[in-house]
Amino acid sequence: RVSEIAKAAGVADGTIYLYFENKDDVLISIFEDRISKLLDVLRRALEEEETVEGKVRRIVELQLGLLEGQRDLAEVITVNLRQSSQLLKQYAAPLFRQYLEIIAAVIADGQKKGVLRKDVSPRVAARALWGALDGVALTWALGTPDRAPDPASLRKAATQLALIFLDGLRVRD
Repeated sequence: RVSEIAKAAGVADGTIYLYFENKDDVLISIFEDRISKLLDVLRRALEEEETVEGKVRRIVELQLGLLEGQRDLAEVITVNLRQSSQLLKQYAAPLFRQYLEIIAAVIADGQKKGVLRKDVSPRVAARALWGALDGVALTWALGTPDRAPDPASLRKAATQLALIFLDGLRVRD
């Protein structure tokens, strides 16, 4: 509810409506803010990586790493956004599309270099990786009410997810 958002922000409900029409607008703004920050960090990090495997690992680590210590934010992004019909209609928003294009470009580069299978669409693989990351984030964010999610478990999941993804796309001899 918008009143909860206003309370958490320490402002009156009406103040929220000066900037946002409704709760969906607030959620979309949060999502776009996180994606924007992820894009900035991701672009810089990928320039430093030389291998396709290293780039995929960085994508996974960075996306899940943004959630560490931010269980409430993770829950908003992974749970509440799913309930936003407006977000679902705007699912291909420019920032999110850029994020998927970065992943697809890494996969296409790996295919061109002969490291990753060529029979898999880079766009489909990019969406699959994002979906897997989103699933891990959702499970981590929900955790159990009496126990906060463990950041170490999120890092371990990131490592395992990168291995699974890379193994599935790796060229076989």
